[in-house]
Amino acid sequence: MSEFLPLFPLSLVVYPGEVLKLHIFEPRYQQLIKDCDEDGIWFGIPPVIEQKMANVATMVELQSIDQRFPSGEANVTVLGKSRFRIEEFYPLSPNKLYAGGKGIEVEEEGSIDPDRLQNLRQEIIDLIFQLHDALGINKQVVSSPDNLTAFKVAHDVGFSLAEEVELLIMTNELARLNYLYDHLQKIIPIVRETERLKARAQLNGHYKNLVPPHF
Repeated sequence: MSEFLPLFPLSLVVYPGEVLKLHIFEPRYQQLIKDCDEDGIWFGIPPVIEQKMANVATMVELQSIDQRFPSGEANVTVLGKSRFRIEEFYPLSPNKLYAGGKGIEVEEEGSIDPDRLQNLRQEIIDLIFQLHDALGINKQVVSSPDNLTAFKVAHDVGFSLAEEVELLIMTNELARLNYLYDHLQKIIPIVRETERLKARAQLNGHYKNLVPPHF
């Protein structure tokens, strides 16, 4: 059965379980946050790419209003909860300034082999470490395979916005992890070569202390 959900389109992807901080400045979204605060409603954040809105939104719950300004603007914290497939979009919700849509909650599909899942999680952790090492990033994404989900690390693997949306709409965790794995396998050699070329370019113009070969 279709349900109605207020919508707040943004040029980013929010994943279930993700904490997001927003600065609310437009009057229509000031009204939305007021309704969430007073009525406890959730709203959806559908990603927008090149002025085109995706048909899947992440439903988020208002966690706190962290700061209010005299202008009506506010800093807020929201938490991603679940996904919502938009079947009908309305530029204006009934008697409101903000957009809305009708649709259904996205459910997970398909079976998952637990052993394959665990092995893939470990492989992805190793690949993320390799990627971050190539980039000179010192960041622990997850502590163990048991704590890893595709959504938890999706912002840490160099996805484009379009790729992040592609991951968002997938309805099977094993498929999402395979998508992450394939991406990492492709991007790590590219990053390593790019970093190697950057290092060589930085040497141009410097005095070189080279040992000549012996013949």
